[in-house]
Amino acid sequence: MNVINQHFAPPPHLLNNRLSPSRSSLSSSNTMSSRKRKADDDGGDGEDDRMSASPSGSPAVATRSLPRHYTKRMRTNVSGRPLPLPRLLETLSADEMRNLLTSICERHPNIGNEVVNTAPRPSVQSTLETLGRYQSNFQAAFPFGGRSSSDYAYNRVRQQLIELLDALKDFTPHFLPPNESQPATSLAFLDGATDIIHRLPDWDTYQNNRHKAEAYEEMAKAWAAVIREAAKKAGGIQLQYGNWDQKITKHNEESGGRMQEAVNELRGSLGWMGSNAPGAPPGGSSDPMSVRQQLLNGTYGMGGSAAPVRVGPW
Repeated sequence: MNVINQHFAPPPHLLNNRLSPSRSSLSSSNTMSSRKRKADDDGGDGEDDRMSASPSGSPAVATRSLPRHYTKRMRTNVSGRPLPLPRLLETLSADEMRNLLTSICERHPNIGNEVVNTAPRPSVQSTLETLGRYQSNFQAAFPFGGRSSSDYAYNRVRQQLIELLDALKDFTPHFLPPNESQPATSLAFLDGATDIIHRLPDWDTYQNNRHKAEAYEEMAKAWAAVIREAAKKAGGIQLQYGNWDQKITKHNEESGGRMQEAVNELRGSLGWMGSNAPGAPPGGSSDPMSVRQQLLNGTYGMGGSAAPVRVGPW
């Protein structure tokens, strides 16, 4: 007996809840399937090849390495350690550095000799600046009020005065021949050093002035040594064209005649310049070097009532 199925499928137009997939979804699904198959075909040669999502026709982009910034990384194991020598020296002041270097040179003479031979020569400007600092310390030590030339003021500044004069004694031989071969350098230093002595006060007590008197005496000898050496070089041209005769004469006046030794040495070395200096003998100097002055005055060869010898066509 045939049994007829009683369950019939509803008509298609009544199936509203069963919507067919959209074309976009189908297209996307087909595209992805196609790509997957293509990737499987291309990558079948090796297991290390990877699928690229970029189009096959796109140009390859060259990788550019970026500069690396190397910086010091903090150590994970932090522990105390001494400073490196350059960092340690950066923390020292000028006085501390000088005291340290002096102490090392005293304990190790070889290092001291190397420092002396390696260090640059002190210039006139730097040396006078150093002496100026000593003079500033001396002036700052004076008490307020009262006379600056009193015994009380002298006792207050005596230590700074001795330090200034000791520095002057140590620096002066450095600029004297034969250690200094250039007369212009020696004369420039002596000119500035003598001015420092001029600025020292005259104390009320005679005994307190011995420091200044001794400084003038040593400075006059230094001037004489430099003048003597300068006169041997190029006919004393440094003395002739530097107006040193006027400068030395002025120093002698400000010192109260304590620089007379330097003035005498200058007149003896360059007699033609001494004829115009104060205290020169009348009628010019008898030194043979005064021949130039006689030529300039037109009196060369003139003796008594004899007519002067004329030089040249005039």
